[in-house]
Amino acid sequence: MRLYLLALNPTDSVTEGFLPAAARLGLDVTVLTDQPDPHRRAYPDVEVRECDVRDYRAVITRISAHHPPDAIFTNSDHLQTQAALAADYFGLPAKNWRAALRTKDKAEMRRHLAAAGVDTVWSAELTEPVALDAPYPCVVKPREGVASEDVVLVDGPQELVARCADILTRRPGATLVVEEYLPGELYTLETLGDGRVRHVLGGFHTELSPLPYFIEKRMAFVPAHPEAVRAQVLAQLDALEVGFGACHTEFVVHGGRARIIEVNYRAIGDQCDLLLAQLLEIPLFEHILRTHLGEPLPAELGARHDGAARLEYPCADRAGTLTAAPAAAELAVGDVQLTYRPLRGLGERHELYGTNRDYLGVLRATGTDQQAVDRAAAGFLAARRWEIEP
Repeated sequence: MRLYLLALNPTDSVTEGFLPAAARLGLDVTVLTDQPDPHRRAYPDVEVRECDVRDYRAVITRISAHHPPDAIFTNSDHLQTQAALAADYFGLPAKNWRAALRTKDKAEMRRHLAAAGVDTVWSAELTEPVALDAPYPCVVKPREGVASEDVVLVDGPQELVARCADILTRRPGATLVVEEYLPGELYTLETLGDGRVRHVLGGFHTELSPLPYFIEKRMAFVPAHPEAVRAQVLAQLDALEVGFGACHTEFVVHGGRARIIEVNYRAIGDQCDLLLAQLLEIPLFEHILRTHLGEPLPAELGARHDGAARLEYPCADRAGTLTAAPAAAELAVGDVQLTYRPLRGLGERHELYGTNRDYLGVLRATGTDQQAVDRAAAGFLAARRWEIEP
């Protein structure tokens, strides 16, 4: 059976998650990408073919001229609609392409939720710097953006114009969304469905950097959200017609009300998916791929429910060259398992981005006692140093 995997950049989710899972399922994998060289270096034993994966027509043509597909899949934010359209063309199980589009397009998501009567958030779209009569403070973000890139809080019309001008300089031709700031504690809900059954895998409580930026600094696993909160989020996902494969939903809770910030119609990234598979002790990546092969999910996943976990993302605090940093590590502190992976190499020079691109590494800590997990993670970070020279 052949799996076509659409990708832009090599990621840990693909390298450590989906490709090993595909091998365990006995699938022949062809990676389609517009950047073949980095993928061939990352996966030397996997077939990689060049393709303009942002164009669903090019994807269909490339597949049609190669081997017949049994599944078409992507875990990229930017390629969900293309993968869904290509899979539909070949009569394969897939996400509803309309749902993929409306979750990727943040303005369309807001319009759809409002039209469904589920939630109304003030928002507007801009293609040039304009002072708006808006309910300040507002959040400015690219309409199809990801990973806190160019997401910023603005306090008034003049700051809105300045921030939009700055972002559009970096993103010429982009459309920006300006929407009211939703206060509250930030959480995620991780789901997995096959269009018939939907499993809630838990979620995370996310701690952000100080405003005006929204960098995710650390995350603690939440085995189960309060039922009322969970029901509100699932109702919004139902309104968006999200229910196939993996989905990572970010939302805030304020005064008992849960409101979606954004829906990433794919598995959670930044190594949280690897942590989930380890913590829940389920073949998460195989389950995700099986749904795209048309296999139903089991009624029960057999997941553990006694896990505790924390992720920490050491961040650069200045522009410059990384001159000292810890190496990759795997160790145990009592009953806590720690996994550290560098995300930036020694000698690399970077600007200060104010986004997840400032991450220097990621620490995953898992166990069964949250306090022990938190202490082990804090101890690991305190004993290491990261040095950046201007």
